[in-house]
Amino acid sequence: MNTATSNATAPAMGLAISRTLERETVGVSPASFTGAVELEMLFVPDGPDRTSAGLVSFPPGARTNWHSHPLGQTLVVTAGVGRIQREGGPIQEIRAGDVARIPPGVKHWHGASAEAGMSHIAIQEAHEGKTADWMEPVSDDQYQARQAPQASADRVGS
Repeated sequence: MNTATSNATAPAMGLAISRTLERETVGVSPASFTGAVELEMLFVPDGPDRTSAGLVSFPPGARTNWHSHPLGQTLVVTAGVGRIQREGGPIQEIRAGDVARIPPGVKHWHGASAEAGMSHIAIQEAHEGKTADWMEPVSDDQYQARQAPQASADRVGS
């Protein structure tokens, strides 16, 4: 779906504006997510650009499957409380205003907390047309595992 660019207004100077009322919010594939997650694509690659971004909204308990990104990913948490975990690491809490940077190729998952929903803007680049490698679901036991104590110096992508 390319609604973010196909509906964009492009003045003569080449500037494109994607209007909020022109973008569509859709449910995501249950093959890659647990729960009724919604996605609003903010922009998709156009021309030589490889970057895309989407606003992803997770109800309580919803989450991604385990996955990685060939060129990494940045998450900007816009609302609520979420959880994120890299393979082999502790579950960490993320809140509105937090920015999580996931390095290229790092297997991870993210989603809402069990008690509160969470929304984030996910920004990633495509490598040879691919932005993510989707893997197995995060089990309920993995999701419900104890999270790491919150520390002010936590670096989610470290």
